[in-house]
Amino acid sequence: MKDYYILRRRDFLKSTPLVLGGLGALAQSAAANSPSVNHPITVQDVIDRVLADAGVDPIEDTIDTIKVGDPANPVNGIVTTFMATSAVIQKAIEQKADFIITHEPTFYSHRDTTDWLENDHVYQHKRALLEDHGITVWRYHDHIHKIKPDPIFTGLFARLGWLNMIDAADPRVCHIPETTLHALTLHCKQSLGMKAMNYVGAPDLSCKVVGILPGAWGGMKQIPFLSEGNIDVLICGEVAEWETNEYVRDSQHTDKPLGLIVTGHQCSEEDGMASLAEWLTTQLPGIPVDHVPAGDPFTHI
Repeated sequence: MKDYYILRRRDFLKSTPLVLGGLGALAQSAAANSPSVNHPITVQDVIDRVLADAGVDPIEDTIDTIKVGDPANPVNGIVTTFMATSAVIQKAIEQKADFIITHEPTFYSHRDTTDWLENDHVYQHKRALLEDHGITVWRYHDHIHKIKPDPIFTGLFARLGWLNMIDAADPRVCHIPETTLHALTLHCKQSLGMKAMNYVGAPDLSCKVVGILPGAWGGMKQIPFLSEGNIDVLICGEVAEWETNEYVRDSQHTDKPLGLIVTGHQCSEEDGMASLAEWLTTQLPGIPVDHVPAGDPFTHI
């Protein structure tokens, strides 16, 4: 996980205030938000504060629910992360944190359904690790993506050094100094601290207008963005390998060849969740809050 961070998280976030700007202005003073001796901060208190600050309309059938634990549990420490992996959970235990806020699923499916895993030893081990240490896990995905600007996007823009290059009309687009697809991929690899990164397209393709879709949007959203957005290259978190990458490969045989850079899902969204930890620190001065990156799941040879 150390490979992921090139800069110290706190120094990085202090240098990029727009990452925090997507989370809104502070609603109350730090003193007013301090945990009360008579009424300790609970999981539900933290969730309510996060959702209130998001300032978005309620989302029906949301996946932003508690996966393990009780909303009435008192909170003594918080960890934010892209994904509550077993390694992240272990780190939370070491830090005596009992509330994990994760962006992505904990139990290997979009809705964290577990009926199909009841007899699976990996699932049983992970759930026992959480329950035995009294850790609550809440997913924060749908609502954070509704904030304007989306902190997940701005976290990635900040890491790439492009906060002042965002298109005023389309916050998914950046206008960067002209470079080649190969050089742009190297910039992404180095900025995100990744050991490997994939791209599709001619290495010398001229890139000035970059579209960004962190995470996993799927080909039916990535491809129209490429075809209709007047962009030279798309940077995305991940692809299904019969969809967008094949569309871009076929585009090499047309009069408008395109480029695609696939960063990996985790590193495209981790910084947005780090910004949440920074904001929570200002809101809950009496409670330790830290961001623990999930890290690249792959070993590259």
